[in-house]
Formats: sequence, structure tokens, C-alpha cells
Amino acid sequence: MAIKEVMREELRNSLRMEKGYLAALARLPRGTLVKKLIHKRPYYYLVSRDEGRVRFHYLGNLSEARQQRYAAAKAKRAQYRRLLAQVRQQLKFLRRMLRAKPTV
Repeated sequence: MAIKEVMREELRNSLRMEKGYLAALARLPRGTLVKKLIHKRPYYYLVSRDEGRVRFHYLGNLSEARQQRYAAAKAKRAQYRRLLAQVRQQLKFLRRMLRAKPTV
């Protein structure tokens, strides 16, 4: 039964990874940066969904460094979501395998 113990350990590791990815996603700013030109001047907004509605949060005129930070956060968020999907798929597989009856 050593294989089941290895699978249980992998399940615990996957649950820990899922928790870590969710925490990392919560630390990142929600939404995406949008630039609007009003009277030929740039204004930046953070656009996100809140209770099913699209919300625009005014940020003002941003420096290049802050724009890059928002772009990096968007890329990190996409990466964490991909990793979270993979871990959840792995969790589903492991749970299914641990419930399976042993073959005789």
C-alpha cells in the first residue's frame, strides 16, 4: 500500500499549492489597466468586475514604472490562474484515484 501513501502525500502537497496560489492571486490587484484619451491627454483606469458589473477606478496620470507594474501583475495573475487550473485538475485525479477500489 505504499503507492496510496505516496498519493496521499501528493494530495496534501497539491492542496498546499492550491492554497498558496489562491493567496498569491488575492495579493495581486484585481482588474486590468486601461488608457483613455480625453482631449488628447491620457487618463488611466483600473477596470474590474464587481458583483457582475464592470467598474472603472480612476488612477490618474501614471508613470511608466507604475504602468509596467500593472502589466507585470496582469501577467502574474494569468500565470497563477494557469497553475491553479493545473493543480485543481491534479487534485481531481488524485481524489478519484484514492477513492478507487483495489483490484484483486
